[in-house]
Amino acid sequence: MKYKILKTEKEYEQALSRLDEIFDAKVNTPKGDEFELLSLLIDNYEEEHHAIGLPHPVEAIKFRMEQMGLKQKDLVSCFGDISRVSDVLNLKRKLNLNYIRKLHHELHIPLDALVAEYDTAEVRV
Repeated sequence: MKYKILKTEKEYEQALSRLDEIFDAKVNTPKGDEFELLSLLIDNYEEEHHAIGLPHPVEAIKFRMEQMGLKQKDLVSCFGDISRVSDVLNLKRKLNLNYIRKLHHELHIPLDALVAEYDTAEVRV
């Protein structure tokens, strides 16, 4: 089978279907090589056409808190005191560089997710 860059949704769907067919292909075989190539083409198409943007910085924090089973009081070490934690999580105070560094270091939240610009007057969804 000859492959090229996926440009349409139809080509993408066909590639997904074929990938499903050869999912159990062994590495270093013709089908295994085809699987790797299709994976790259599909990934490229998804990055271009189905990209998922970064979350709102505060939502990233809340998500990590949920993942780790943390409460607001558990973030005092990142913010200094509980009222600052509450203010940030309720969009009354913006994240500053020190908060971002501590959240990244202590909770391992990607910097990209924390540094996005946002307005404290935003209406949360």
